[in-house]
Parts: sequence; C-alpha cells; structure tokens
Amino acid sequence: MTPKVTGFFDDATNTISYVVQDPQGSACAIIDSVLDFDYASGRTDTKSADAIIAFVKENSLDVQWLLETHVHADHLSAAPYLQAALGGKIGIGDRIQVVQDTFGKVFNEGTEFQRDGSQFDKLFVEGDSFHIGQMRADVLHTPGHTPACLTYVVGDAAFVGDTLFMPDFGTARCDFPGGSSEQLYDSVQKILALPDETRIFVGHDYKAPGRDTYAWETTVGEQKAKNVHVGGDATKDSFVEMRNARDATLAMPKLIIPSLQVNMRAGQMPPADKDGKVFLKVPVNGL
Repeated sequence: MTPKVTGFFDDATNTISYVVQDPQGSACAIIDSVLDFDYASGRTDTKSADAIIAFVKENSLDVQWLLETHVHADHLSAAPYLQAALGGKIGIGDRIQVVQDTFGKVFNEGTEFQRDGSQFDKLFVEGDSFHIGQMRADVLHTPGHTPACLTYVVGDAAFVGDTLFMPDFGTARCDFPGGSSEQLYDSVQKILALPDETRIFVGHDYKAPGRDTYAWETTVGEQKAKNVHVGGDATKDSFVEMRNARDATLAMPKLIIPSLQVNMRAGQMPPADKDGKVFLKVPVNGL
C-alpha cells in the first residue's frame, strides 16, 4: 500500500513533521511534531502544530497515532498539544527507558520522575506491527543516534527519523550519551535491506552544499547508491572512523537542554512548582 504523505518543514529547527494518511480512508498518523520554543525568552508557541491541526481538520482526517522516532535533541515535541486537539495515541520505542534513566541523572530529576516510559501510550519493540486505518505499519529498532531510535515502515514508506539524511548529507551524529557509530552503521544496513523502491522520509534537512532547496524524500535505492557516508562500497570500519571524527567537531544543538527534558516526558513540561510556575534546568558542564 502507498500511503499519502504530507511533510511540514519547520525553518527554526530544520525538522520535517509528517502526516501519513491511509489512501483508502480518513485514518492518519502524525510523526515527529514540533512545539515552537524561543530559548532566549523561554516562550513556547504552537504555530507549527496549528498548521498540522488545520490540515487534519480541512481534510477530515482521523488521527490514530502520534509517533516519535526518538527523543529529539533539537526540537520540542508537540504531541500532547496535538493529542488534546485531535486525539491519537503517543508512541515511541521501548528503549526510551534507557534514555530516561540517562538524562534523568543528567538533569537531576529525582525519584519522582518515572523512568519506565509510562508517560507514553505505547512503547514499541523490534518486530511490532500496528495499523493506521487499513495500513499496516512495522517497527524497526534502529539505534545509534540514540538508544531508542525507531524506523516506522508504513506500506512503501519508511520514516527514519535522524538515522539517515538525504543522500548528499549522509547520516546522523552518534556522540550523544548512549549513541554508537557502530550501532548506527548496523541500523542503516537494516533500513537499506528494504526494497530499493521503498520511499525514505528523513527527519531533518540542512541543504547540502550545492543544493538550493530543502528535500526530505528519497528511496532505499538512492541511499544505497549515493549516500555520502554509507553508500557504495563504504565499510563499517571506514564509516565508524569518519563518523567519530566528524562528531568530535560538532557543537551541541541549541535546543538540546529544553528538548531532552520535555521529550523524555512525551512532550510534557516538567511539573510546576507550588506557585504554578514551570522551570527547565541547565546542567553546568553536564553535556
């Protein structure tokens, strides 16, 4: 089955959110939504999420799932906001528990922060399947960027999050806590084992040098032939060497501190204090 896929590009974070529709009905899923956040002022905004809500309502769609490919370090999830407006279950990989344990310590969250993934409605494992209307979706565990990364394969479309970028940009970084370039290479091979005609939808695009427009759809065949990091004859050893050297030069994403605290809670803010005020923590020399 070929789902109808609509991408929503967020300029501030270079994130693409997706609405994935059953072509034979009204059912849909929303993948990797964005809650706008201005770090300097600490203010949130729902402009990006509202554009998705408007699209869903204009097309009379039935939101069944709000899917996260992983705990994002570069944007805040709008899943709870979308759920309140449109319904649907929030899902992520079950290795979220590893991420919660790691960053629960980084942000000194204490025992009141649950590290069992219970903030989410569904925790997926490798080999799980579920339905979006009449469309079957299959779950691949594709760690490396983070321990909890998933790829959702829906009909002839694969939503790979940050594991792969467009062929001219390569692959995701692996230097966050719990990341592994060795695991990422193996995960990419799992994705590239899908049929060559499988459409791949990436989680971000940054316009590689020489390209004037943003893009977010490619195919398994194109990735195998042209990906600048893993295409052609690239070996695991050469990839790991390249990836580790490249990651050592990269700065932290500018929204990593608020993003992790919110996204490990399924898009919810930390609990308010006794006066109803919400605060985010900044771990000094913690990342």
